[in-house]
Amino acid sequence: MEIGSHFRYSQWDGSQQPFDADASALMEELSDDIIKYGDVQRALRDLMRRGMQNEDGSRTPNLRDMMDRLSKRRLETLQRYDMDSMVRGLQDRLDDILSSEREGIERRLAEAREQIEGMSPEDAAQHEKLMEMLETRADRNRAKLDQMPEGLGGAIKELQEYDFMDPDAQSKFQELMDELRKQMMGNVASEMKRNIEQMTPEQMDAMRRMMRDLNEMMQDKLSGQEPDFDGFMDKWSEMFGENPPQSFDELMQMLAQQMGQMQSMMSSMSPDQRRELFDAMNAAMDDATGSEMERLAENLGQLMPMQAFQGDYPFFGDEDVSFDQAMDLMGEMQSMDDLERQLEQVMRSGDLSGVDPDELERLLGEDARRELEQLNELAKRLEDAGFLKRDGDKLELTPAGIRKIGNKALRDLFGDLRKGRGGQHDINQRGSGGENADDTKKYEYGDPMELHLQKTVMNAVERSGAGTPVKIEVGDFEVRRTEHNTQVATVLLIDQSRSMGMFGSFVSAKKVAIALDSLIRSKYPRDNFWVLGFAGMAEKIERDQLPFITYSGGSGTNMQHAFATSRQLLAPFKDCTKQILMITDGEPTAHIENGRPFFSYPPTYRTIQETLREVRRCTQEGITINTFMLESSPYLMDFINRMTQINRGRALYTSPDDLGGYLLVDYMTNRTTRVRS
Repeated sequence: MEIGSHFRYSQWDGSQQPFDADASALMEELSDDIIKYGDVQRALRDLMRRGMQNEDGSRTPNLRDMMDRLSKRRLETLQRYDMDSMVRGLQDRLDDILSSEREGIERRLAEAREQIEGMSPEDAAQHEKLMEMLETRADRNRAKLDQMPEGLGGAIKELQEYDFMDPDAQSKFQELMDELRKQMMGNVASEMKRNIEQMTPEQMDAMRRMMRDLNEMMQDKLSGQEPDFDGFMDKWSEMFGENPPQSFDELMQMLAQQMGQMQSMMSSMSPDQRRELFDAMNAAMDDATGSEMERLAENLGQLMPMQAFQGDYPFFGDEDVSFDQAMDLMGEMQSMDDLERQLEQVMRSGDLSGVDPDELERLLGEDARRELEQLNELAKRLEDAGFLKRDGDKLELTPAGIRKIGNKALRDLFGDLRKGRGGQHDINQRGSGGENADDTKKYEYGDPMELHLQKTVMNAVERSGAGTPVKIEVGDFEVRRTEHNTQVATVLLIDQSRSMGMFGSFVSAKKVAIALDSLIRSKYPRDNFWVLGFAGMAEKIERDQLPFITYSGGSGTNMQHAFATSRQLLAPFKDCTKQILMITDGEPTAHIENGRPFFSYPPTYRTIQETLREVRRCTQEGITINTFMLESSPYLMDFINRMTQINRGRALYTSPDDLGGYLLVDYMTNRTTRVRS
């Protein structure tokens, strides 16, 4: 009985990741960068930075997308609001106060006259004197209103000494003064701004005394003394809300951020409106409090880098904002700046712990938080899949990871191969274990009896004609051609001199080494293969180190030592093809002299002769040297020509992009030969 499968479906809520890349695809995406940089952490960081494309065409979560969304959110905010509207709003309120006062004056006069008209002549005569005094006061107030300065600051200063006749106008002015004072106080104690409804003289006095103590504590710090932070907070902690600062540095950070918001708001306004607001706020403060605030700003500027807390936000929208809304917007813009700095730091370091997930979610939504969690899981997924392992805080490749990189490099290079890149050449020994070729030939004595039955029968029919039975003779035999494999011992020499890295050739050479190693291990496990890097000296490179090798910071191209070391590695192998494949972009500039490398550029005659002497030794031991040149300078071409005349190997000039195809084809054709007809 077949048991049916059961599936459960639910509506997609945005949290599922149906097109998420698997660990194998992630590792392949990392491969090129690991080869390029030789650094797993850097490759992982770059993957987090750019993401990768899924099969459905979408991209995996990445930091660049987050940065783009943050930039879009910032631009939308800047396009929406008009900071100058805040001053216009204050001006409208002031105009309303003045209008209310003018109307109130006329109303008071009208009410007084109406009262007198309803009195008896005797009572009216007694109140005429009071009416004259009221009219005199009204005339004086009208004159003051007519002569009121046009700017906000001057008008507010005048109105503080003005004798209001209308209670509503006086109440409105007091509300305006309270708001301006609270905003100024909010630079120092934002919680107080939120909690008070009216800035009473007692509260103003407390704020002034608190700022005086704060300035004295900051002066102590500037003079090299330890400030009494605990004593200050014991006295004034209620002004800093439910979560007061826990240290002097935290208090300075809070003050700098709050003053930075005010400065950012000022900078976001046009010069005229900025001056209007500045004058209005100064006018709202008494001289003593204003003096303490000036001292506070000066002290803070000496203690903290205020530029880090200020931003220039060019708002260009048309939506009006109030003073409170403007300050909240400055805090929001600062938060966006902070998050942008966090993301930029992650893009440099790859350490996601520096991103505040709560702020990320608040500014960019729940999706951004989920994406951050997915980015945090990248390394763990690769570890769980067995591609990476952790040594302390360091991530390292496992053997499976190295194989994955090798297979990816091999596929990349084979995928780019084109016909005619490499030519076949003969080998001296015939191997065993041949593979069938696609074509056939007439049987000759000594050929393996790999009969192609269909063609053999057709040969007999063509010879004797139609009819049965078909009589087959030896001359009708058609056999498959075969390719015979030979065991190969190969040393790949990679030039690690500085020029290979400076001109972009080294990454291609390293990728070829990784791909060739993967090819041999997977398809020709009986072959022997070594990689040597050479600059001032030649050194053997183990397979697990191939992704991490780099070019030398020193000088020298010591081919002589590279050939000598290769010859020692190949010496034990008598009955197989022995070859050296050399990738270089320059002529030899160093050789071993008295056990130490001797360097000279241009190369000396002795360096050239010692290198060619080692080429002769390789030739005498049956080692073929095939050279892949990534540069075509006359000096290199001259040397390679002399070398190939001695060794009879081949030399090929190619570009870094084509290097892999040429070298892999050369290796494949060097280990197979067609049985001659």
